[in-house]
Amino acid sequence: MAIALLLVAACTTPLIAQKPASIPEEIEWTWEVRPLHPDLQLPNVLLLGDSISRNYFPQVTKDLAGVANVYLMASSTSVGDPRLPHQIAEFAAMEKEHFRVVHFNNGMHGWAYNEAQYKAAFPQFVRAVRALVDKDGALIWASTTPVRSDATTGATNPRIEDRNAIALAWVTTSRIPLDDQHALMSQHRDLYQDAVHFNPDGARIQGDQAAATIRSTLHTPPPQ
Repeated sequence: MAIALLLVAACTTPLIAQKPASIPEEIEWTWEVRPLHPDLQLPNVLLLGDSISRNYFPQVTKDLAGVANVYLMASSTSVGDPRLPHQIAEFAAMEKEHFRVVHFNNGMHGWAYNEAQYKAAFPQFVRAVRALVDKDGALIWASTTPVRSDATTGATNPRIEDRNAIALAWVTTSRIPLDDQHALMSQHRDLYQDAVHFNPDGARIQGDQAAATIRSTLHTPPPQ
């Protein structure tokens, strides 16, 4: 009987799911920006992403002046890392705000996680983001932008395309609209500042499209 129990235990142990583990990068960071004097008459909008979102955040803020209070939460923590939902919850607790629109992306970090791990963790990520919006709020998913071939972060365009496909399948099923930043910046490969980020002209192009998508979601007419 004892031998039989040991055999059963040995056979079932590998079936127990392991908890996801954090795989930190060489540099981990979080960058948050809030309006100095938010207008209580305007809706709140959040850009949630990484350094790409941080790069075009100033243009979005400029484009939506007088339309929305624009906040930023940017982080190197990636989908697949169990810290990410907690970081989002901590941001919400600190800001004590709900957002009419959350424009979100996550895909340029965490290359130590494979695409199966990215796919498995993506639903929890979306749930954490959805908790940030008010009852009439909406989400917008921004696809991850392409990189140059000399990127040394672990990012490659085939892997980015795989992650974008995983995310698109989920957000389409969830009826979350797409801001296709990948398609946009695939047309502007002459505007790289480095192997991953775009220069100020590229950031303006990105910010203009993000702001237009947010305006459309807010049902606000574009400026004349």
